[in-house]
Amino acid sequence: MIRFNQFSLARGTKPLFEQTTFALNPGEKAGLVGANGAGKSTLFSVLRGDLHADGGDFSMPPSWQIAHVAQETPAVDRTALEYTLDGDTQLRGIEARIAAASAAHDGAAEAEAHAAFADADGYTAPARAETLLIGLGFTLAQTKEPVTSFSGGWRMRLNLAQALMCRSDLLLLDEPTNHLDLDAIIWLEDWLHRYPGTLIVISHDREFLDSVCNVTLHLENRQIKRYGGNYSQFEILRAQQIALQQSAYEKQQKTVEHLQSFINRFKAQATKAKQAQSRVKALERMEIIAPAHASSPFTFEFRTPDSAPNPMMVMEGVRCGYHTDAGEVPIVEGVTLSIQNGQRIGLLGANGQGKSTLIKTLAGTLDALSGTVREGKGLRIGYFAQHQLETLRPDDSALQHVARLAPDTREQELRDFLGGFNFSGEMATTKIAPFSGGEKARLALALIIWQKPNLLLLDEPTNHLDLETRHALTMALAQFEGTLILVSHDRHLLRATTDTFMLVAKHRLQPFDGDLDDYRDWLLQHAAEQRAAAREASANGTNGADDTLDSGQNRKEQRRQEAQERQKLSHLKKPLQSRISRIEKEMDKLNAEKAQLDAFVADSASYEPSMKTQLTESIRRQADVNTQLETLEAQWLEAHEELEQIG
Repeated sequence: MIRFNQFSLARGTKPLFEQTTFALNPGEKAGLVGANGAGKSTLFSVLRGDLHADGGDFSMPPSWQIAHVAQETPAVDRTALEYTLDGDTQLRGIEARIAAASAAHDGAAEAEAHAAFADADGYTAPARAETLLIGLGFTLAQTKEPVTSFSGGWRMRLNLAQALMCRSDLLLLDEPTNHLDLDAIIWLEDWLHRYPGTLIVISHDREFLDSVCNVTLHLENRQIKRYGGNYSQFEILRAQQIALQQSAYEKQQKTVEHLQSFINRFKAQATKAKQAQSRVKALERMEIIAPAHASSPFTFEFRTPDSAPNPMMVMEGVRCGYHTDAGEVPIVEGVTLSIQNGQRIGLLGANGQGKSTLIKTLAGTLDALSGTVREGKGLRIGYFAQHQLETLRPDDSALQHVARLAPDTREQELRDFLGGFNFSGEMATTKIAPFSGGEKARLALALIIWQKPNLLLLDEPTNHLDLETRHALTMALAQFEGTLILVSHDRHLLRATTDTFMLVAKHRLQPFDGDLDDYRDWLLQHAAEQRAAAREASANGTNGADDTLDSGQNRKEQRRQEAQERQKLSHLKKPLQSRISRIEKEMDKLNAEKAQLDAFVADSASYEPSMKTQLTESIRRQADVNTQLETLEAQWLEAHEELEQIG
């Protein structure tokens, strides 16, 4: 068990923790959340033994092996596979024993070491390391390449693979999804579900936290508070606490009214009906989660576009790619696309398939290799990509950046605008060089919003953003009245702001008929087929390319039949899964209401004569809610039983 008891710690003159107490049980998977600077990384340093308490104490089993992701990758000539295998220090130790015994011609010691090697599954270690690397997006050929050949983002994936290879009792992951695409994130979730040890993860990806974690540790006001459940459940519990402590809904209601006014204005218009429907979904989600953000310091909204051409843009037979000294390098070919006003498209696909190249071509920062691209009259594009942070001028202030876009606008108006993005007072006039990545991303968004775009092209806009700022961006995009094309590994953002998906795969753009859950199922099925093929190739002593035609065809047919069976099961399960999700949503709302009613009935002030009518109504409603919950729980159990019978 990990136990913090009256734990206090300061960094310099800044106290980060003051007499905080919490515990984690073996095998629990905890999400560590809190504002930037609250002390999340410091807590990791304490767990690794790099920092020690100023007061109170911290304890964990001394025999536990801790794995964490290194922040630096040495520029070594070892292959990616060997570098990953280095994560299994026990195995490397046994290999050293074998080498030493062999050099000393000590047959007994060498035999003993070989037995230990077999007990430690040493003979399967290369295959396990290969599986980790392929799951994280490397190709089989790349596993044989030296570490020095990889860029920074891919080296961070190597560090993650090395940490996962470690035989750990406690795994510490700090923003593991930052350098991963959606495919690798889904694979990592699946791997962590099967991880038997204790996990603590820092992440700003709420769906990742929801999928992986069953405990949430919240850092606030120099305290670490433990909540049972994933991030969404934490939000609801915290929202209930805020609601019981104070009437904290004012901020939420303004946004709700804004969304509701959009729905009321446009739900009767056929051209806007789909957008209005997406706002209805956003409104339903907000009613549960927004109170948890009542104290958030940051909200913003997009300015209304001046015009709305339709179509926005038309691409016919476009080849997207790059010109090099060696000639053309096509990335996405045969793109024919008509972008209509009001569309909200999410782009899916693995890294390297061409999502960013397509976005750059749409934005006009990369010329098409061939084909035609026609823009609608009055088109104003707002393009956000991570490299844009590098185009910001470090020696200029936020005010100078926005003033360049609007030289004739009064300074006070510009200051008011920047204040809406949390750049107020001196922060608006100081150099941006020391700004964090999240602050620079906010400034880049502000510069886009000032220009009132009617077509937003966003390529991974949430990198560097904390949970509060991601929430603000999600709510702003839900209210945006223009057209949106989004690339993101943040599934919550994709679900809340897009209506349709397109897939970039095998260097082609095509519609994806399904939602993100279907995409996840498709990816996991594809990964399972790859693992099965790799196991067959390994068992046959080949690399997969030397199989005979007959055996290859037989295995292909077998996999096709298995895939059809899985697809059939998926179609049977999906209505039940949707029903369970709907029941759980209703139960969450009723549980929230029940908590408020229970608190009111338990409060002695509620029994004052002046409160008699309200108390009577609350007790009556309390009974109704309990009855409804019992009915829903029975339905939930029944649906789960049906699901188990199918599975």
